Amino acid sequence: MIETLNYHHLRYFWAVAREGSVTRAAERLGMSAQTVSGQVSRLEAALGQALFTQVGRTLELTEAGRAALSYADQIFLLGEQLTDALRDASLERTLRLSAGVADVVPKTVSYHLLEPALSATDALRLTCREGSFDELLNELALHRLDIVLSDRPALAGQAQFESRLLARCPVGVYGTPELAGRYRQGFPASLSGAPLLMPTRDNVLRGQVEAWLSEIGVRVRVVGEFEDGALMKTFGGRGFGLFPAPSFASADITGHFGVEKVGDIGSVFEQYWAIANRKKIRHKAVAAIWAAGSDEAR
Repeated sequence: MIETLNYHHLRYFWAVAREGSVTRAAERLGMSAQTVSGQVSRLEAALGQALFTQVGRTLELTEAGRAALSYADQIFLLGEQLTDALRDASLERTLRLSAGVADVVPKTVSYHLLEPALSATDALRLTCREGSFDELLNELALHRLDIVLSDRPALAGQAQFESRLLARCPVGVYGTPELAGRYRQGFPASLSGAPLLMPTRDNVLRGQVEAWLSEIGVRVRVVGEFEDGALMKTFGGRGFGLFPAPSFASADITGHFGVEKVGDIGSVFEQYWAIANRKKIRHKAVAAIWAAGSDEAR
């Protein structure tokens, strides 16, 4: 049976793993190397796993050691955050919101979607984390996040989550003034043979744009594929090709990237969803975001 975890022993292990040697860790901790080594050995005995292996004159983490270090990083980071939070004189009136933003959601759109929470209280402490859809839902399930913003709702079988459609935005095609001027006349038929930047195939928008092009019988030249939407827009702003983007904040796109709209894709819409644990919807900031959603578009 595994003993109750001793966090002092874990701290010594963490120091050795970070410093790369018992001697340097002991110097950092102001202790003897023998004491630090003994504490790490006790942790290994409690866990029933070797955390280090000797390779020549250096210590290397075992697979178990790498897993333990990952958890230790999180544990001590949370400890620092706890200390900072309790030292905050305004703690009692501070409303904290931990939001996960799927990496397919444009940065400017994220701001607009979170904006209702910013006005929900004068003392909001907002933490944003970006990641993949699946990663963020796992964090939401573990209550490490209060809300997730994405381009899709939670699956029907994920009963612990509630999904809310926040916005349904038309999609436009953008490009530098030179490219926009060349392809604006006769849009969208004018796009035949045009250089087009596209999201990667795991992005919902990619499939929608391809279906639209097929429907109107236009073949383009895909000259670039990007996982990151901001990177795609940056290349578009340099004249590498035209690119599709939601027009939720068209002025943000044209102003920031120095591009112009070529035309709207009338049948394609980008949807943005909020996902929360059902009990978290009562959270004041989450409720403000929820209230800004669209009942008609659900």
